Amino acid sequence: MQFLDGRTAAKTIQISLTQQVQQLVARGKRTPHLAAILVGNDGASETYVNTKVKMCNTIGFQSSLYTLEENTTEEALLNLIIDLNTNENVDGILVQLPLPKHISTRKIIASIDERKDVDGFHPTNVGKMVQGVPSFISATPYGIMLLLEHYNIDTKGKHAVVVGRSNIVGRPISILLSSDIPYGNCAVTLCHKYTDAVQLKKLCMQADILVIAVGKPGLIKADMIKEGAIVIDVGITRVSDSTKQHGYSLKGDVDFENVAPKTSSITPVPGGVGPMTIAALMMNTWKAFMNIEQGTRIDE
Repeated sequence: MQFLDGRTAAKTIQISLTQQVQQLVARGKRTPHLAAILVGNDGASETYVNTKVKMCNTIGFQSSLYTLEENTTEEALLNLIIDLNTNENVDGILVQLPLPKHISTRKIIASIDERKDVDGFHPTNVGKMVQGVPSFISATPYGIMLLLEHYNIDTKGKHAVVVGRSNIVGRPISILLSSDIPYGNCAVTLCHKYTDAVQLKKLCMQADILVIAVGKPGLIKADMIKEGAIVIDVGITRVSDSTKQHGYSLKGDVDFENVAPKTSSITPVPGGVGPMTIAALMMNTWKAFMNIEQGTRIDE
């Protein structure tokens, strides 16, 4: 059984990007610039944004963090995005989700210049991905593909089962795994909240590759996995744990202790998909920078 260590794979990407940034600096060039926007005071969102900014600094990217109050108007947020869209020194823009209920997430995402949409959520970039046209891919699915590449996981002709159909993870990874690309070409089954529990177990037991992203700790049990399966656990949930200093543990959607021995490869939680999500965001920021510097579109 092999651990698909996201920290190790992400470190490889970090080192490569750092070297490329150092080459830019040596030539007297500017470095990639990521602008992050955080609305409100959600603790988890603050942690995620700070982790992204910290990674930018580690690699050598420029980063700007815009923190707005919970009651910030939709118009004010849109105006900030417009300013960043037109700022020639900003290559990537991300708006940390979720947003307060009075702000339309769909409208905000659509307002970001597609060339700077490093989160890969803009409708144009999603459409390009579906059509197999080069585009920005949302960071978690992109990170999963990079993880499969790092460990050279054979996916061609395999049956992949994806549990969860969110626009952030489930739908895009199902499309990528079925696409005619390296580490794709799977036959894909997509399950969701209306998939009957008996049917879900039956389908999971058929999976050569199982991707689970629903945010329900321990949902996938050992009797739902066939021997030798590859398991990608995207879920990460805080579970109360009095033995921990912070009072909680981080748990995935998979009953790791009992499932892991049956698998050929599995991602740990934490330390699996999470670090790869950050690495993929950095890759998207680099691509955005290169496209803007060269005056090209990502699909050219």
